[in-house]
Amino acid sequence: MEKTIDGSQAVIEVRDVHKRFGGTQALDGMTFTVRPGQITGFVGPNGAGKSTTMRVVLGLDKPDKGVALVGGRPYRMLRTPLKHVGALLDAAAVQPGRTARNHLLWLAHSQGLGTAAVDVAIRRVGLQDVAGRKAGGFSLGMRQRLGIAAALLGDPPMLMLDEPFNGLDPEGFMWMRGFLASLAEQGRAVLVSSHLMSELEDSADHVIVVGRGKVVADTSVRELLASVSEGRVTLRTAAPARAMEVLARAGATVSSTGGDTVCVTGLPAEEAVSVLGASAVPFSEVSSHRASLEEAYMEITRDSVQYRAAVTEEAGR
Repeated sequence: MEKTIDGSQAVIEVRDVHKRFGGTQALDGMTFTVRPGQITGFVGPNGAGKSTTMRVVLGLDKPDKGVALVGGRPYRMLRTPLKHVGALLDAAAVQPGRTARNHLLWLAHSQGLGTAAVDVAIRRVGLQDVAGRKAGGFSLGMRQRLGIAAALLGDPPMLMLDEPFNGLDPEGFMWMRGFLASLAEQGRAVLVSSHLMSELEDSADHVIVVGRGKVVADTSVRELLASVSEGRVTLRTAAPARAMEVLARAGATVSSTGGDTVCVTGLPAEEAVSVLGASAVPFSEVSSHRASLEEAYMEITRDSVQYRAAVTEEAGR
């Protein structure tokens, strides 16, 4: 059933969470808030702490320090947690000999939910035709849908989904984008961890980038892309050497990107056009660069990736 969510009850909070596993500092002051009515992307290099953070929120890992709250309370204090927060952490975590419907039924009964909740969840993810089949024969994409159905059983105001796009075909990608948008439109807080940056760029409103167990960026997708794109201009010209010379003289930093294309930084597109025109340098295109989410991600996590590589190399000695 679709409904409008009470925003005061749809907030996931992670406050100064630390977690160490042996000699590895998995989380080092992780702090962020997932707010209602929007899709929040959760991204970072392997080992950055994404999965551990989600496990802490769900009470599966106990933090050494700090607190994680769902709707203002720790997960362990929720008597019927599926009515507060739904989660998909591992699509393969299903008994293969059990049918999709029976898998959902035992989860529902554990939360005091009836068969009606199961039927609604099955319809919402489009598994009506295969609900009587054993989950062991499902494709990864179908298991993803089954996992999301399980997360939706209690009609929760908050959802956390880890790699929900994995295994989906093109039609599945379109369905997932629309489905996530509908959840946010209802006022739910939706946290989506994914390595598919192009999908998050098209789906997410907000993004939390993590590295080395802490937050590197916590901003809207639009603002993040603008910050990385700022000041970069692409120029196409029949005289690249001459163009680079006059633009550098005007204070820009220029580099050839091959053929007749030049990359310009430090000079807005309008000023680049004026400089080229004043020096009679021919050009066929001048455009401000719009970074992709993947470019932005690579830019702001470069140090984290290098750090992880150095730690791994040192551990192997």
